[in-house]
Amino acid sequence: MDHSSHSGMSSSSTMTMPMVFTNAHDTPLYSSAWTPASNGAYAGTCIFLIILAIINRCLVAFKAYLEHYWLAAYLNRRYVAIAGKTSEAGRIDADPDAKMASLVTAQGVEESVKVVRRVSRGTVPWRFSVDVPRAAIFLCITGVSYLLMLAVMTFNIGYFCSVLAGAFLGELAVGRFIQWNEHDH
Repeated sequence: MDHSSHSGMSSSSTMTMPMVFTNAHDTPLYSSAWTPASNGAYAGTCIFLIILAIINRCLVAFKAYLEHYWLAAYLNRRYVAIAGKTSEAGRIDADPDAKMASLVTAQGVEESVKVVRRVSRGTVPWRFSVDVPRAAIFLCITGVSYLLMLAVMTFNIGYFCSVLAGAFLGELAVGRFIQWNEHDH
């Protein structure tokens, strides 16, 4: 067996990927068409990555805000119980979150009514108006995250630092909206 032809064939079919960070200003980003040709273009690419990382954190914060909103809307659905319903009356009377109210019906004013807010949390039922937007926002977050990952995988130190700077600035700007209060949900 001829080792020279074998080694020549394997070296041409093997791609080399840098395993160390570089600071080359002509590192392509996402395609060969996006290769900075000057220092200004490289700076513009780094600024783009900073903005993309900020957008990523904003999308995560927006999703967290919507999750909180959707959960509050689900828990704030009102359940009306009319007095005389023995199966629910005992439970509602013992409920400290129930408030006394009056209800206007077709027969007139029902005086003995309590409006109850749901306080227990289980699995929220599937809803088209909630789950489709949730999935779409998650799709955007995943896409932007993978674009940032691909930028970091170029092993360009400028791109790497730009992604980190954008993540820091994004978290600084909207991180407080991402945090969940353990006692609130």
